[in-house]
Amino acid sequence: MPDALPITADPLPYQDLLEARPLDRIDLVVIHCTELPDLATARHYGEQPRYASGTGNSGHWYIDRDGGVQQWIAPERVAHHVRGLNARSVGIELVNRGRYPHWLHAGHQAMDEPYPEAQIEALLALLDRLRQTLPALRWIAGHEDLDTAQVPAEDAPTRLVARKRDPGPLFPWERVLARAGLERLVP
Repeated sequence: MPDALPITADPLPYQDLLEARPLDRIDLVVIHCTELPDLATARHYGEQPRYASGTGNSGHWYIDRDGGVQQWIAPERVAHHVRGLNARSVGIELVNRGRYPHWLHAGHQAMDEPYPEAQIEALLALLDRLRQTLPALRWIAGHEDLDTAQVPAEDAPTRLVARKRDPGPLFPWERVLARAGLERLVP
């Protein structure tokens, strides 16, 4: 397969501690946004161990606003990116500030940063590659589709806010679904 999409491999320090799996177990790709200001902040967050195993939370691929793609976790490893579905999925993180820095404040739930054209084109190219390399891949979902929990707002505990809202209302689902060749999984 021609390499039309350059991907920089930059494994997280704990990648080899993550559970291994065969590629034919992956049938779902989950689209996230970092909800952080930039790729460097996302990297810092991803490197932090959060579990007794010495691993942390991370997607497999990160796509910056300029369309640059980095792979932080190999798809043969189970990354921690979506509750309950990690074993069967891969995660793609789009750099986007989302609700940063007040993710769970009741008055700060707008996600108003648009996704740049270069970023969406890189996402579409990555999805093309994944369809060719992951034999069971059939489904696509947003993080917000799969983690629908409501939690008390940090600034107004009597109000509930969505724990996850990514990739958010400005994500071009219609365009992505038209090109991705995958079905949207919305439980």
